[in-house]
Amino acid sequence: MDYKDYYKILGVDKTASTDDIKKAYRKLARKYHPDVNPNDKVAEERFKEINEANEVLTDADKRSKYDRLGSSWQAYQHAGGGSGFDWSEWVSSGNRGGFVDLNDILSGGAGRAGGFSDFFEAIFGNAAQARTAPRQGQDYNQKIEISLEEAFNGAARILRVGGRRIEVKIPKGAKTGTKVRVRGEGAEGVGGGSKGDLYLEIEVTPHPTFERVGDDLYAELPVDLYTAILGGEAMVPTFKGKIKLRIPPETQSGRKFRLKGQGMPHLKQSDERGDLYAKVVVQLPQNLTPEEIALFEELADMRGL
Repeated sequence: MDYKDYYKILGVDKTASTDDIKKAYRKLARKYHPDVNPNDKVAEERFKEINEANEVLTDADKRSKYDRLGSSWQAYQHAGGGSGFDWSEWVSSGNRGGFVDLNDILSGGAGRAGGFSDFFEAIFGNAAQARTAPRQGQDYNQKIEISLEEAFNGAARILRVGGRRIEVKIPKGAKTGTKVRVRGEGAEGVGGGSKGDLYLEIEVTPHPTFERVGDDLYAELPVDLYTAILGGEAMVPTFKGKIKLRIPPETQSGRKFRLKGQGMPHLKQSDERGDLYAKVVVQLPQNLTPEEIALFEELADMRGL
């Protein structure tokens, strides 16, 4: 179906006020009304277009959508089966309820065709109701940054959305790219429809100690030379505090120790967690004394180095 320029049909500019539109409608409606033009199919079709244009352009919500959607408005306007109805057949069968009375037009009465929407509902039933049914409001999307520690523990934020201040909760285990749905915090609905939803897109900022891979955490574990050679203990940082880890003798730099269940919570099962992998980084002693240097040289001689 071809796009209809409702402004052109009524002969008004796109910036015309509602009053100007109503005046233009009354003038054209008087000219093309079926009572003035009996059995005139061309006038009848023109009158139909005038009424349709008036109904759209004098309704703030419909006019706004028409202006935004442009040629797409026609599909919206007739969604639910508007095409296929023979207007002239309906008129010739004596159904005049969809026409505004000529006396109302001449007296400057209401500019809409009385019963127009009722007519569509009567003819199309549920399809017409679907076209005019309340519609849910638009969804909002907003990006939000959280720290890795907040992703571990869960977090809350106070946001300003649509002029309102709301508190939103970020679940444990959230990752970069996770979308959190907050029901009913989007735009207001249309025609009594429910509010839209708010969708938060999470971005987790880098952490200075931990690298995240899935639900596992990786961290470097500094170990002094003497502990690496002789064995001992090292303290591993976690988001729940430090954990004591036994270092066996002759531990090489780069060796990884797995701490089961010390990683990130699973997003959908926060009582389950990934693992923490601690990678040993052997730290050499610095500022050696002459005596220490002599001992290392003696050790090197003993090993034939």
